[in-house]
Amino acid sequence: MRTRLVMVIVGLLVASLAGPGAIPAQELEPGGSFSDDDGNVHEGNIEAIAAEGITLGCGPELYCPSDLVSRGQMAAFINRAVNLPAATKDHFTDDNGSAFEDDINRLAEAGVTLGCDSTGDSYCPHGLVTRGQMAAFLVRAYGYTDGAGSDVFVDDDGSVFEIEIERLAEAGVTAGCSSSDPALFCPRDDVRRDQMASFLARAEGLTPIVPPVRCSIFPANNIWNRRVDDLPLDSRSAAYVASIGSGNLHPDFGSGVYPPGSDSPIGIPFVEVDGSQPKVEVIWTAYGAESDDGPYPIPTDAPIEGGPSSSGDRHVIVVDTDNCILYETFFSFPNGDGSWDAANGAVFDLRSNDLRPDTWTSADAAGLPIYPGLVRYEEVAGGKIEHAIRFTASQTQSAYVWPARHEASSITDLNVPPMGQRFRMRTNFDITGFDPQIQVILTAFKEYGLILADNGSDWFISGAPDDRWNNDTLNELKTIPGTAFEAVDVSGLIVDPNSAEFSG
Repeated sequence: MRTRLVMVIVGLLVASLAGPGAIPAQELEPGGSFSDDDGNVHEGNIEAIAAEGITLGCGPELYCPSDLVSRGQMAAFINRAVNLPAATKDHFTDDNGSAFEDDINRLAEAGVTLGCDSTGDSYCPHGLVTRGQMAAFLVRAYGYTDGAGSDVFVDDDGSVFEIEIERLAEAGVTAGCSSSDPALFCPRDDVRRDQMASFLARAEGLTPIVPPVRCSIFPANNIWNRRVDDLPLDSRSAAYVASIGSGNLHPDFGSGVYPPGSDSPIGIPFVEVDGSQPKVEVIWTAYGAESDDGPYPIPTDAPIEGGPSSSGDRHVIVVDTDNCILYETFFSFPNGDGSWDAANGAVFDLRSNDLRPDTWTSADAAGLPIYPGLVRYEEVAGGKIEHAIRFTASQTQSAYVWPARHEASSITDLNVPPMGQRFRMRTNFDITGFDPQIQVILTAFKEYGLILADNGSDWFISGAPDDRWNNDTLNELKTIPGTAFEAVDVSGLIVDPNSAEFSG
């Protein structure tokens, strides 16, 4: 299971004692409370309402900023914000058993909602909330009365919610839906969760809380972060795919352990530490001449690929989130004094495009970092993967292509792919029938592709273990043949062969 060393946000759910903006940014871990809102324009307001207990997120470390707000969720948001009195009766018939039933009844008792139909018996808790409806909810909840005669927006004229929208604007809760045209409110658009955070933060008078920046995984102009759906085919694409074979993909990550009853997590784990993590000696047992000397900040209980009893690759990956430094070791064993034995190791500055010295290996055969190529649960749950994904093949050529730095084969056949070769899923491969989470991964295959990084089983896709994965869902990947892929030529993007920076 992925380990995460984070700071606890004290008082997250005791907002009434602390007041607006009570949790200063410096007390938040890098990236803040949620992993899926980094860089979002509403992130400061999301953190602000989290600090006030108005949101608990949509899952561990997740806020789901692009998800649409349901009427049930809206009731919960508002009730947590204004703390309405308990209801004396059950107002609606269609919310029985809903997680939001109490919130909905409180809203009805306070006159914030009249329901969703003329009978007054239904609330429609699963229905989505439009921006116009949201304005009505907030105006009633906060008692705004000014601005009914103003006309700030032109696209709400004639709307049943026009008065509420104008009152919301008068209160400074909304500035509209368009930065280029302040006369637009978009009353019929559905409300997203990130937008809802800003509406509530303004209504509550909260100061945005901007957390320290989470480490990027290499600069934006690093080849790991370059889409490849616009690149030309490699001239040997068909031969490379044939070499790896037409067998199906295999997700080499998941939840739990394999085999059952073992101590082996499914995938390549990593641990995040802060800058205070003590550094320890690492003793090289095989490839010290091509290793970055320590010490490394490896915790004594750092997760090991394959588990403590593994006889496999035993990778250990550590991310220093304060200094944005990545440490990776291969065939790693802890010693009783806190030091580690490892075949070799590599250190990467996550803010740099520097590559390993030419011909040097790393903890991976291709001389590349492992961590940037892992499929991680948080990014899939957040709806987007924006980097290349690591995979393995049983046969690789005795050669490597940019950005790889090392090969691990004696095969000279030019029809066998070299280390570092980039592949992508074919545009015409239909992904619409797959589970939404699998579609996120397959979209990344099409947009950012795969990078061949090590010798191993054919078409094995690398990811981090996480107990939140659904293994049955991940097994949908096993229905996809290798022939769904094609090799691409990235050579035209090279700025400097000794740098991972791309041009164009």
